[in-house]
Amino acid sequence: MSDRIFIDLGKVQETLLLPLWGRAIETKKARPRMIDRTAVEIIESIDYDFSTIAGNINEVTQFAWIARSLHIDRTIRHFLKTHPNASIVNLGCGLDTTFDRVDNGSLRWFDLDLPDVIQLRKKCIAESERRRCISSSLFDDEWLEAVANENGVFFMAAGVFYYFEEDQMKFFFKKLSTVFPGCEVIFDAASSLGVRVANKKVIANAGMDESSILKWGIEDAKTIESWDNRIRVVEDYPLFKNMKSGLPVRNKVGTMMSDVLNIMFMVHLKFDSEQ
Repeated sequence: MSDRIFIDLGKVQETLLLPLWGRAIETKKARPRMIDRTAVEIIESIDYDFSTIAGNINEVTQFAWIARSLHIDRTIRHFLKTHPNASIVNLGCGLDTTFDRVDNGSLRWFDLDLPDVIQLRKKCIAESERRRCISSSLFDDEWLEAVANENGVFFMAAGVFYYFEEDQMKFFFKKLSTVFPGCEVIFDAASSLGVRVANKKVIANAGMDESSILKWGIEDAKTIESWDNRIRVVEDYPLFKNMKSGLPVRNKVGTMMSDVLNIMFMVHLKFDSEQ
């Protein structure tokens, strides 16, 4: 169709299509764990051949994207109970649609990503008075001033941080601690084994190239606290915690192994003010 939206992204940015496809597929299931109609609409509107992804991504990997979204949604909703007018910043937003699921009618939402991603995002998802896009790298300083900081700030990053080196993440977290004292962040992390598995099973099988490989693996979230005395781990837990009920036996085994080996997990941090 000539009116479909053309995809022109760098290879790392192109990985944003993986969880988008995963949420759309989940929505179409007879008994979906989550409903994301916006993902379905986007999938149907863009000019991209998903056959390689559909033919090579297994059910556990697809469900991992759903589990991650469910954990993030729950955590943001909990934060909004005490900070209803907060600023939520979606780091490396891609074509993520969390806003549609958690909007309480008063939050302020910022979707941040590289220029080519934001250009695509604006074609697929409309901005509004409380929902705006920021075209920037995580490591630039200009975007920090655009985020309203008076009613609490919460950052989310879904499938983003492990594309960077550990030193980059140390620098970034220290910056957040300084600019947004008291803020919180939730993200998914991978162990070194998880990074190797993802690079072999997900990135390669989905047709991505070596520029899309994951880099940052961490064995214990508590080690992040040693980076700065303002960083505190609120909680960390296996990716499939409380998510296995109702899964087919073959998938239940896979998710249990992932959790036991701590291959993928969620991390919730708070950046305390200096005493």
